[in-house]
Amino acid sequence: MNSEELTELAQQLRVDSVRVADRAGSGHPTSSMSAADLMAALLANHLHYDYDHPGHPGNDRLVFSKGHASPLLYSMYLAAGAIDEEEFLTYRTLGSRLEGHPTPELPWVDVATGSLGQGLPVGVGMALAGQRLGRTPYRVYVLSGDSEMAEGSVWEAIEHAGDQHLDSLTLVIDVNRLGQRGPTRHQRDLDAYGRRLRAFGWHTVEIDGHDMDAVDAAFNEARSTLRKPTAIIAGTRKGRGVAAVEDREGLHGKPLPDAESAIAELGGRRSIRVSVAKPQEPAAATRSPRRTTAVDLPRYEIGDEVATRDAYGKALAALGAGRGDVVVLDGEVSDSTRSEFFAKEHPDRFFECYIAEQQLVAAAVGMQALGHVPYASTFAAFLTRAHDFIRMAAISRASLNLVGSHAGVAIGQDGPSQMGLEDLAMFRAVHGSTVLHPCDANQTAALVLAMHELSGIRYLRTLRGKTPVVYGPDERFPIGGSKVLRRSDKDRVTLIGAGTTVHECLRAADTLADEGVAVRVVDLYSVKPVDERTLQSAAEDTGCLVTVEDHHPQGGIGDAVAEVFSDGRPAPQRLVRLAVGDMPGSATPEEELRAAGIDADSIAAGLRLLLEKVIR
Repeated sequence: MNSEELTELAQQLRVDSVRVADRAGSGHPTSSMSAADLMAALLANHLHYDYDHPGHPGNDRLVFSKGHASPLLYSMYLAAGAIDEEEFLTYRTLGSRLEGHPTPELPWVDVATGSLGQGLPVGVGMALAGQRLGRTPYRVYVLSGDSEMAEGSVWEAIEHAGDQHLDSLTLVIDVNRLGQRGPTRHQRDLDAYGRRLRAFGWHTVEIDGHDMDAVDAAFNEARSTLRKPTAIIAGTRKGRGVAAVEDREGLHGKPLPDAESAIAELGGRRSIRVSVAKPQEPAAATRSPRRTTAVDLPRYEIGDEVATRDAYGKALAALGAGRGDVVVLDGEVSDSTRSEFFAKEHPDRFFECYIAEQQLVAAAVGMQALGHVPYASTFAAFLTRAHDFIRMAAISRASLNLVGSHAGVAIGQDGPSQMGLEDLAMFRAVHGSTVLHPCDANQTAALVLAMHELSGIRYLRTLRGKTPVVYGPDERFPIGGSKVLRRSDKDRVTLIGAGTTVHECLRAADTLADEGVAVRVVDLYSVKPVDERTLQSAAEDTGCLVTVEDHHPQGGIGDAVAEVFSDGRPAPQRLVRLAVGDMPGSATPEEELRAAGIDADSIAAGLRLLLEKVIR
């Protein structure tokens, strides 16, 4: 399209944004109006996308990081013929695919947005996948607001993109000066953004975002720039084109006061339809199915002493040999998480994200949107930094594997800053998540393989120290299952543990067995979903359940077990929780477990007291 045609298209996008928000009675039309010229030029002259085939590997990716500008995005879909007028008018209504902020309920939306500062980090993951894995000619465009440029996650992404020379990535910053409550930090100082971006190795183009010739030229310049990502820094005006709202404070997130007059001022409704350019076909080599062969998992003998993090790393390397869709990301601790085993065998599919956990998770989200199966690992404690990205990944319907090592007080002398003691609670609270905590090497290897076939957010908790191998290499570990390791008809109490505490429970049970007290032991390796049947049976048989976890009392194994009996079904006579209740310090792993009251001696002592004082 020429400049005049693009200007007309931009006005149509503004009108449609105004009228759809007016019909819904809510939304962000003024934020949509500021970026309309930018997106009109992109849609008509630069984007390559087949809306009939959203899974086409050559499709460009467009991420609306400023997801509140959804009226603009949906107006673009209407102009492209992806949706019709009837669906367009369902915006923000019950059951509509056109939600207040975009989600993959729409097939052209790769990831959910709305929590600001996430679009660019995800876009970096997409560009990395294209550069290192796909070898397909797609580009990645991210539309960002100026307000979200204050987010630290944005600068994690900017540094990573510059370091990796992601020249297929274009960031479009809609610098409209106004945030939710007033002016942004730099208002319309375009060079304030430019100086910072250039310092991180970006190419920048600073333009008047309402000068259509300049906008069109900026996209051309971005496409021709090599070895650097490009930022189009566009000065715009919020509410552009309607005098009553343009560049005025106090109108964020509100329909226009007089939509009818605003539409008239914008020149009235139009019905332009855009024939969006189709993507290029990828090279034949990239169209072949990803390799799938038998996975030769590592095997360990019962009685061996092996850290579950070691088993994770070796299983991951084996999985990579058999599954060509596996990619692995790490936050500069691969020598500790043991993902380095994968990196050494499959360096082309390993991504170092450095100490930037938000970028780590976001890159995994971006890669899974393109069909890869990510395993992203760091210390369990550090994943808490990325919780909002994990929460949004669930809204994105993302499928990815997250692995937290060095969990619990059992790591010892490093102290509480390194101890993941909240991670089980955090991941259990994520919608549709799977939470796994293996206790030995063969169990870990089996679960690493099982995770590959699951959907949603999967979390595996691994351990720093070595633990005894208690299962044979051919044992099966279904998701949602558990293992009963000690059982008799005379059991008086059931101990339930996972990870480190399974071994402490076994030692405690053996000690009490020598004293003539029979104790059942359950390895609850699947913390979510939990094995309700086994727990109900244990409650019926023994009447008393004692959970033991290397985690804070809130939200972990104890709560997972208690929730089984929260719907009115017969509950155990007693449900006792042993967990890390105090703030730990630095000590040996053995001293840490003892101080927390979750070592074998403490468990045995607690059961003696329980049996003597409570259970007659």
